[in-house]
Amino acid sequence: MKIIAITQARCGSTRLPAKVLKSIGSDTLLDIHIKRILKACEIDDLVIATTDEDGADKIVEIAEKHGVRAYKGSVNDVLERFYLSVIDQKPDLVVRLTSDCPLIDPHVIDQIVNACKSGEYDYVSNTLEPTFPDGVDVEVFKFSALKKAFDEATLKSDREHVTPYIWRNSTVKGGSLFKSLSVKNPENYSKYRITVDTIEDFEVIKYLIEELGQELEWKEYINFLDEHPQIKQLNDFHERNEGYVKSLLNDK
Repeated sequence: MKIIAITQARCGSTRLPAKVLKSIGSDTLLDIHIKRILKACEIDDLVIATTDEDGADKIVEIAEKHGVRAYKGSVNDVLERFYLSVIDQKPDLVVRLTSDCPLIDPHVIDQIVNACKSGEYDYVSNTLEPTFPDGVDVEVFKFSALKKAFDEATLKSDREHVTPYIWRNSTVKGGSLFKSLSVKNPENYSKYRITVDTIEDFEVIKYLIEELGQELEWKEYINFLDEHPQIKQLNDFHERNEGYVKSLLNDK
């Protein structure tokens, strides 16, 4: 079974431009993100799906430094970018990640992949019913599900955010097209935020990495935030999936 992880990375973010190129010490956020993904045991390959925007060459350069392939594709049709980035390889499973999650956890990646493999599911994630912190998001789906979404999804929000067509038609959501599973953490940590979409988010991540390093599991970073509520409060006013909610307005 071939399993390829794809992480999307671009420089054109509106709220925090070139956020993946921001540095903490000698590493960019993208460096940290890639290094953590590559520690996962269940993926065979990693692709950085970027764009032709200004700054994309720097993203490609970072990918190549880590021995990872980069693919340049559409800015707004991210679903197309994902599909075309692996069409030649036709993996059995695709792992969708996003580069605004520098502290993505390789153990969670392996957990979601193994859950998908164990039940012959079309789609498995820890985002359908969030219980993990925002910033530890992992979606795993069959390549056939990605192809079906690529062929059939028409809404702008579906094309921009890759998987809404899949999870909206999943069995967990009451659909019938995609056999799915929602992976939950025993405790609900969904109100914690260790993603980077704003300058406040970056300040939180910078503090965590400077204090604890970039090698820990996600729960250890959360424990630190519990012990330092003044740091957690820096970005806890942001809502989860603000970008997706905003993009839904373009469907009308």
